[in-house]
Amino acid sequence: MTSEIRSANDLRNAFTGFFAERGHTKVESASLIPHDPTVLFTVAGMVPFKPYFVGDEVPPYKRAVSVQKCARAGGKHNDLDDVGRTKRHCVFFEMLGNFSFGDYFKSDAIPWSWELVTEIFGFDGDQLWITVHESDDEAEQIWHDQVGVPMNRIQRLGDKDNFWQMGDTGPCGPCSEIHIDRGPAFGPDGGPLNDPKGDRFLEFWNLVFMQFNQAADGSRTPLPKPSIDTGAGLERILALKQGKDSIWETDVLFPLIEQAQSVTSQKYKVGDYQDRASFSLRVLAEHARSSTMLVNDGVFPSNEGRGYVLRRIFRRAVRHAYLLGTEKLVMPKLVETAIEVMGEAHPTLITNKDFILGVLTKEEESFRQTLKNGLTILETEFESIDAIAKKSKKAAPLSGSSAFLLHDTYGFPLELTQEIASERNVEVDVAGFDVEMNAQRTRAKSARKGAQTVDDQLLAYREILDKNGQTNFVGYLQDSCESKVLAIVEAGESELEIFLDTTPFYAESGGQVGDCGTLRTPTGEFKITDTVFALPGLRKHVGKLIRGEIKIGDSVTATIDVVARNATRKNHTATHLLHHALRSVLGEHVKQAGSLVSPQRLRFDFSHYAQLSAQEVEQIEQIANAQVLANAKVDAYETSKDEATAAGAIAFFGDKYGEIVRVLKAGASVELCGGTHVSATGDIGLIKIVQESSIGSNLRRIEAVTGLNSVEYVSTLLNQVNVASEMLSTNSEALIETLARKIAEVKELSDEIKTLRSASARARAGEMIVKNKNGVVVERVDGLAPADLRELAIAVRLNPAIKAVVLGGITPTGGVALVAATGAGIKTAAGELIAQAAKKVGGGGGGKGDIATAGGKIVEALDEALQLSMLAAAEIV
Repeated sequence: MTSEIRSANDLRNAFTGFFAERGHTKVESASLIPHDPTVLFTVAGMVPFKPYFVGDEVPPYKRAVSVQKCARAGGKHNDLDDVGRTKRHCVFFEMLGNFSFGDYFKSDAIPWSWELVTEIFGFDGDQLWITVHESDDEAEQIWHDQVGVPMNRIQRLGDKDNFWQMGDTGPCGPCSEIHIDRGPAFGPDGGPLNDPKGDRFLEFWNLVFMQFNQAADGSRTPLPKPSIDTGAGLERILALKQGKDSIWETDVLFPLIEQAQSVTSQKYKVGDYQDRASFSLRVLAEHARSSTMLVNDGVFPSNEGRGYVLRRIFRRAVRHAYLLGTEKLVMPKLVETAIEVMGEAHPTLITNKDFILGVLTKEEESFRQTLKNGLTILETEFESIDAIAKKSKKAAPLSGSSAFLLHDTYGFPLELTQEIASERNVEVDVAGFDVEMNAQRTRAKSARKGAQTVDDQLLAYREILDKNGQTNFVGYLQDSCESKVLAIVEAGESELEIFLDTTPFYAESGGQVGDCGTLRTPTGEFKITDTVFALPGLRKHVGKLIRGEIKIGDSVTATIDVVARNATRKNHTATHLLHHALRSVLGEHVKQAGSLVSPQRLRFDFSHYAQLSAQEVEQIEQIANAQVLANAKVDAYETSKDEATAAGAIAFFGDKYGEIVRVLKAGASVELCGGTHVSATGDIGLIKIVQESSIGSNLRRIEAVTGLNSVEYVSTLLNQVNVASEMLSTNSEALIETLARKIAEVKELSDEIKTLRSASARARAGEMIVKNKNGVVVERVDGLAPADLRELAIAVRLNPAIKAVVLGGITPTGGVALVAATGAGIKTAAGELIAQAAKKVGGGGGGKGDIATAGGKIVEALDEALQLSMLAAAEIV
């Protein structure tokens, strides 16, 4: 029976409902920020499930269905440059997918896909074409024999179109795609094989059959449990269901185009891909939606990584608004429309609306301040390039240094400069730009080398995990336990990595540092300096053997450093209380963006667009410490992710959550957290914030101490107060008043000294003026600081008879100072009077106006240097 699908929400519900009825677990969309380090953003529906497909983690369900948020911009997967130019490309899109982790395979996946698209989506089966891999007889047979698709509408394609690989090695397999024939108006007949662009035979669903494992030599062996990974673009199917020629006219994007028309007073021409205004309106609509979704998931505009890509997307949109003649802010209204359109499917957009608007409004305001100047510079460069081209009859590029200036000073991403230049048929000297950015390129190379080393290590770790399973962690309740050594890996420089079957050692995650401690046997002792995850669920204990030997198979006593763990517990629970206090004081837009929890201190990074005032810091401290004084019991329990969310639990940055999650309730704070914590809030002791700072655009950091560390910190501050009080002959209560009085006295004395110096300068100036020769004064004056020497020169120049003055002398610190000044009517720059003199004394300096200063180190050359200045001054008068 065909479902009534009129909107994007109808389509999402129809897809997930169909597979839920067939035993699939509905899985909420993962963040656009992936846990997979090999991709910048979540680029496909399978990315969150990758650990299950490669065997790093055991899936909590055999079947899953999701509507996954995706973004493709930057790196290998990049659709940014095509946005607005084509009918189908977006940076942000949603991917419908059903997945089998070693459960069902082709004989179920293929008939279900046909049933869904014909009976639920209502597509005419006679208009559907199928492609399979050229080697996949099984899939072709199922499509023909089981589903009933005629052979003349099943076509075979090669590896480029119908074979999927995760990488050079690992799971892979053939795929089968479903296409719909949109009719003769979109191109000639002949099926997908004869329509490489897919204009007539539009592909809208890809079924991947993971059935092989590819080795490094390219050989493939069958997987023991083949899996299914499918992906269907929501926007493409929506366009087909709503009878639209492109995604731009669907209900997820057209409201944004309408808003773009409103804020720019431009008219959109449906289907016109030559009209410049319509192109710009599509860019505004898409980039507003993409930016909104990215900021909501914790990406903030910056100059590196994901933040740089977001900034590039956003500034491209602002530039198109400028092209349309709009100088007022346009993105706030577009962002509001994006939230209205997407809010029902993604409710956190509504919750975070004020924050998203704040971040993106500030970004537009910031860029608009420099956009006009940057475009003016570009226009000047283009005029020069045109002039050169006319003379040389050759096309000249935009220099790398100019592109770098636009990037570094005016906030133009290189790609934006390239796009603008391409509109003028001008190339950009990217090689020259890269020279300017060499330091960043070097860092990028180092990061890539590190990633290759990690890949090599993963193979060894996977063998240990496959052979022994995950480490049994007992550290929530035990500080020590008996365990067995499963594997030992050399880590270089006498360091070893030991793998145990059971451990009390917490592995670094969620910002909490790994435990340290010891492993002991009757024959040996191993000092653990860190504990980390080699793979999800597999802990490695890093350290050095300090006595005897420890072998694979040995029984060991594993004991953590209890003092360090207890201090870490205090800091970790304090982090939760501070997170709650920050949201209470600053607003619910505050999201954790990173943390460090160690025995010595805690560090908490969070999203916020302004520096915290002293009053806000004090208020945050008071709220957190009130929770400490309440001495509330700290409860940790496991529950389903849905129940935890319903209870108001907040997810911490960097943690990855399965279907069963660990909830920590500490006072008013309810968080998802897998870390170790105190038993009651009173165990934390005083929470003292020691620093608040910026760590990037829209990102702040607080650092704090607890327990004995906060006692020591406060004690040190009190000692400093006492010492300062003694130095000022007062007590701590009157310290501020006394200090203010002393500062006022110092200022008064400083003003008196300045007055005396000025009088002295006038007196000395009078003596020098009397000795002038033809309006020129050149004198050696030792013992004055450079600033005082400059003031003296200005005093001499005030006399109308003086045309030029040059003073030089040995300063109180032993260097040479030179100063020159020119009088009214003298066109020569003062710097020319001391240019040669400065070189003579081994220094430099100068100035383009009527006063210049310089310095040097060669004291014995000062008199000769002043003679050079005398000659230079004589020439100008």
